[in-house]
Amino acid sequence: QVQLVESGGGLVQAGGSLRLSCAATGRTFTFYTMGWFRQAPGEEREFVAAITWNGGPTFADSVKGRFTISRDNAKNTVFLQMSSLKPEDTAVYYCAAGLPYGSRRNVENEYNYWGQGTQVTVSS
Repeated sequence: QVQLVESGGGLVQAGGSLRLSCAATGRTFTFYTMGWFRQAPGEEREFVAAITWNGGPTFADSVKGRFTISRDNAKNTVFLQMSSLKPEDTAVYYCAAGLPYGSRRNVENEYNYWGQGTQVTVSS
């Protein structure tokens, strides 16, 4: 089992920045691909970004150039740095861990473990 706890959400004005963190405990963190997904009110959960065990990133087109993802395997933590935030980035952000095949890192069902989510609200 892997337990994931997100933090760092909050209220920010458009154009601002936030950094989300996801702390993992339990089984070996290092081998997992870590993903971030988000769900806005009334919408389905969607992929945001993922990072493989050795640091290879993948981003949704909607966040490319604005968000970065990184991980610290020594601290069992993954980060999502969000910049140039827009009101449409408002959502609950979820951290996930899994072993997806390369082209499926953006697929929700490829992830086995999920955090409880952290709210990000971007005001206009």
